[in-house]
Amino acid sequence: MRLKTHFSTVGLLTGTLFFSLSLTPTLLPRTEIIQGIISGLSLLAGYGVGVSGHWLYRYLELRTPGERIQRLIRLGSACICVFIAVIFLWRANEWQRELRALMGLEEAGPVHPVYVGVIAFSLFTALLLVAKLFRRTFQFLSTRLQIIIPRRVSHLVGLVAAFILFWSILDGVIFKMALRAADRSYQEIDALIEPEFEQPADPLKTGSPVSLVNWEEMGRQGRRFIARSPEAIDLAAFSNSGHSLSPLRVYVGANSADTPEERARLALEELKRVNAFDRSILALITPTGTGWVDPNAVDTVEYLHRGDIASVAVQYSYLPSHLSLMLEGEYGAETARAVFREIYGHWTSLPHDSRPKLFLHGLSLGALNSDLSFELYDIIEDPFHGVLWSGPPFRSDTWRTVTDQREPDSPAWLPRFRSGSVVRFANQNTGLDAPDTEWGSFRIAFLQYASDPVTFFEPGSLYREPDWMSEPRGPDVSPDLRWFPIVTWLQLAADMAAGSSPPGFGHNYTAGDYLEAWLALTEPEGWSEEGLQRLRRHFADMNR
Repeated sequence: MRLKTHFSTVGLLTGTLFFSLSLTPTLLPRTEIIQGIISGLSLLAGYGVGVSGHWLYRYLELRTPGERIQRLIRLGSACICVFIAVIFLWRANEWQRELRALMGLEEAGPVHPVYVGVIAFSLFTALLLVAKLFRRTFQFLSTRLQIIIPRRVSHLVGLVAAFILFWSILDGVIFKMALRAADRSYQEIDALIEPEFEQPADPLKTGSPVSLVNWEEMGRQGRRFIARSPEAIDLAAFSNSGHSLSPLRVYVGANSADTPEERARLALEELKRVNAFDRSILALITPTGTGWVDPNAVDTVEYLHRGDIASVAVQYSYLPSHLSLMLEGEYGAETARAVFREIYGHWTSLPHDSRPKLFLHGLSLGALNSDLSFELYDIIEDPFHGVLWSGPPFRSDTWRTVTDQREPDSPAWLPRFRSGSVVRFANQNTGLDAPDTEWGSFRIAFLQYASDPVTFFEPGSLYREPDWMSEPRGPDVSPDLRWFPIVTWLQLAADMAAGSSPPGFGHNYTAGDYLEAWLALTEPEGWSEEGLQRLRRHFADMNR
């Protein structure tokens, strides 16, 4: 049986073109498996575009060339598409090498075109079979309905019925089974008590025998957060006076109490128990989906303030951020709001001259939920001191508003917002300092890398080029990156879901960049340039 009885020729040609374009670089390096998945989805998308375009052409009854001309057009188009595919497959290795070199990575093995092609075509075939089954189901329902209702109405009703049927199977069976399995797995991981992290004996440590928070109920990430806290002796080596404190860390796990409000009250009571409000700095940290707090973010600010700081985090999920966002999106924001309300409410009741400076921090989903934890009109009478949001997801309201309203001559990947007296941006090459502008008492700081797909994934890239792709580009973005409708959207989605990068690129934020951000944001006293250089070298060595 001939190929065109199974496949649309126009669809295959368009799909081959999309397949070729999917081999171009985006923000992060790719493995062969990820490249195969992207290429397979691109092949399917191009096939759908080709089939739809051909159907529309015939539906409009436009002039059709003769059979001989059609054969020549198909042959010529096939030759061009195959030539493009071969060239792009050959160039794919070079693009990946250049991108890895840009990020300081060692050269990986070559991308094998055969492996990519097999993965892509297998995925394309499987999804196309599902699409054909959907079409058969729609036709079957439509035909049966024509007995009792008009033909055009039966087509609409059949289409809706087929969609509901397939979505019910997909959502009710496949998705839920997979998510339940993931939920059980991550719940078991969260409950795992690692032997290298013993219950602390120090009464000022959360999880100690006298703590209000049970060690076993804190979760895996909470126990790590507490156990890895530096001691005063570690910080004293970088203090000119030789005097440092052991920083206070408070963590409340998802199993420590039943509701967000109860966990927030427990966090506040634990802060009071360890006299956290007597410290100079209080950091309210919103963790990522798993409950993880980036040690690079916390260690650096603790060293800068010589331990005269308390930090608090409350877990709202044990799932990775993307799953937590899908399943418990509102729950994370609800928890962040409850924690902020309790702690900010107590903080405002303290005398202004004796309470600590209050800062908020969040990475990734933590930045999104931290942004949702307060409203400006709730704090306007007594504002806290500032926020540091790193790797803010593209959905973050404040980040989106500020980026859209940036100064016209500043790039989207490093915006300049008005005078810089309230909001500032930093990356791995540019800090938060603005010599010509005084930073106000309320400060919002964003730390973001131009190659971070979590921040720069653009839903609108499906049909238009994102602003951050315009010149000048970020220093960590490939000059070979080009925008293509649909294909770029798929590439960026894959970068966001499965991409990985070395420290200082993508969504992997380094201690050195946190150090510079906290230094400008919190302005710790008593540091000489020599002392800061030693601290920079210390964290640079830790990140190696």
